[in-house]
Amino acid sequence: MHPAKMICGVESSSLEGRTIVLGVTGSIAAVRSVELARSLARRGASVIPVMTDAATHILHPDAMHYACGEEVVTTITGGVEHVAYCGVEGVGDLLLVAPATANTLSKIACGIDDTSVTTFATTALGSGKPVLVVPAMHEAMYNHMAVVDNIERLREMGVFFVEPVFEEGAAKIAASKDVVLEVERVLGSHSLDGKKILITGGATSERIDPIRIITNRASGRTGIELALEAYRRGASVTIVHTARRNIHGIREI
Repeated sequence: MHPAKMICGVESSSLEGRTIVLGVTGSIAAVRSVELARSLARRGASVIPVMTDAATHILHPDAMHYACGEEVVTTITGGVEHVAYCGVEGVGDLLLVAPATANTLSKIACGIDDTSVTTFATTALGSGKPVLVVPAMHEAMYNHMAVVDNIERLREMGVFFVEPVFEEGAAKIAASKDVVLEVERVLGSHSLDGKKILITGGATSERIDPIRIITNRASGRTGIELALEAYRRGASVTIVHTARRNIHGIREI
């Protein structure tokens, strides 16, 4: 057994039995792909790595082979890998493009498939398989009118996105835990789709007079876990607590 398979499902079984095709493109954020692949595996997923040529100049394919325990697809061969994984009868459940450069997401939006990752994306979209894109680039590139239009076009095509983190002049790739949460939501049961859920958790307080309040010592951890599970199942979630936690996808009051 490959060592990567030994961590499969050690944290949860939320992605057990799922096959995630992880497309890595030529952003410096590609160095985070090993961590992301391992995080997906720890929740039970089988991860198939696909890399563009540009990505291989930043992160060696051997690193992704080690992280996933699967051979890395760097070019399309007679094995028609894109069809085997992302075709109508392909074994892949979701194509995750992380990181996605301005170049790659724009090509996907226009149906241009001149790299391994864009070929997988064209095939996945044509087959009706879910595609989740995680952009990473300089902020100026992200704000380019054509890139903005292409992101909107992809959304209209049903592509899911995990928003980047804007800091230091860059649209940085989202944290691995947030990407994994979004994968769980896309592939989840959708049993709470369309529902709006309000959760109170932790040490909320109520004023008695100008000096005194009523509160409690609860950490709020249970409330957060309930909020996350509701989000995984498709709900729009708001949580009320005193300490802001910056929880991905959840509105906090």
